Amino acid sequence: MRALLKSLRYQPWKLNRPCSSTTTRRSTSTSRIAYDYVDQVEELTWYEPGGYHPVGIGDHFRHRYRIVHKLGHGACSTIWLAQDLQRMKYVSLKIAIADWETSEADILSRLANSTKKLPSTLIPSLIECFSFEGPNGKHQCLVTEVARCSLAASKEASSIRLFPLQVARVLAAQLTIAVHQIHLQGYVHGDLHLGNILLKLPCGFNKLSEEQLYCQFGQPDPRPVVRQDGEPLPSKVPTHVYEAIWMGKPTEDLTLQDANLMLTDFGVAFRPSQEVRLKSHTPIDIRPPETRFEPRTPLTYSSDIWSLACTIWNFLAQRPMFGEILATPDMITSQQVNALGPLPRDWWDRWDKKLDFFTEDGTPIECLRSPSWDRYFEEDIQEPRRERIMGVLDAEEAKAFTAMLRSMLAYKPADRLTAKQVLQTEWMETYALPDYERSLAAGSSSARI
Repeated sequence: MRALLKSLRYQPWKLNRPCSSTTTRRSTSTSRIAYDYVDQVEELTWYEPGGYHPVGIGDHFRHRYRIVHKLGHGACSTIWLAQDLQRMKYVSLKIAIADWETSEADILSRLANSTKKLPSTLIPSLIECFSFEGPNGKHQCLVTEVARCSLAASKEASSIRLFPLQVARVLAAQLTIAVHQIHLQGYVHGDLHLGNILLKLPCGFNKLSEEQLYCQFGQPDPRPVVRQDGEPLPSKVPTHVYEAIWMGKPTEDLTLQDANLMLTDFGVAFRPSQEVRLKSHTPIDIRPPETRFEPRTPLTYSSDIWSLACTIWNFLAQRPMFGEILATPDMITSQQVNALGPLPRDWWDRWDKKLDFFTEDGTPIECLRSPSWDRYFEEDIQEPRRERIMGVLDAEEAKAFTAMLRSMLAYKPADRLTAKQVLQTEWMETYALPDYERSLAAGSSSARI
């Protein structure tokens, strides 16, 4: 179990996500050097021109940031814990693959400098962005505040995969506020899921010395990089690689004081007023259905609302509503129909695999029938919460929660609630927002609605 967690500690793997043309070049290379396998680290063959920059513990960047541990990795970057020698604080260094074109730094700067200010704890504070030349090309580095772990990692660390009910409500309120404010500023996030939602560290974290940090969370464990042909390593490859540090908590151990999130990874965010975006980058299980049935229709703010609804479900439920291991798009569509009702007629007519799951009149084939909404709600939320004494939704809250999510999961984008309207729903106003206000009063966050 511990080994599994290390691959999910800071942010999830995103190996299927396109970063740039360099990703394609790397994936099609036929002259790669083969290395001995090292578990729970980035793909070693991606240390090549156009790929990762080799980083070691103790390395310095800009004579200001000293690397003290590794936070994680994805297809487009490695992420490092560093000490800011100027401010004497810990920071996160996100070092992108070479020549990756991204506007994430500009977006974070605009969000921070906008007159419509985001609550300070809900997005990462961009400390600076700089570029440097390395053996594999030119890399962009984003320096932001450091976080504890992703909510995906917190779930993976848990044997029951449930957040306490009040914590789940607070997280739902915070995330919806963040999405609402981002939309107000003209942006679609475009990649909402548990892996891009991080928990902030307690304020006392920066008081830890490097020695205390290692004592509490463990020292970096350098794993040697060895070529299978026995030849010396080229300069583009690090001599050692590292597993990620684990500073998180499993879901069931989180308190209201821990429920202080940051929405991260704005690498695919965009402004619908300035850019036509047709492709969704969200995981397939929470991807809005219009990307499948209306692929030539530009994505809007409503695409975030679908993913937001699925993510809020994941805050309350033990497992996701849609998708499973090796689920295909057709399987997910069939699950959506069984839970949410018939597709719009034009979508139904376009779905060429519908008869694999339904009869011509839309009746589910019994042996392939997935659960209804009520059954999902009972089996994935109420039953596990009741068994684990994690707080169940009473009849009134269940009704309000269902009404909100069903209105967010309308098939047609124009029929979905806006983020502002989500904040005005009965479930938000009666349950989630009051718990969030109580958490603020208890000092868990400096954010304000």
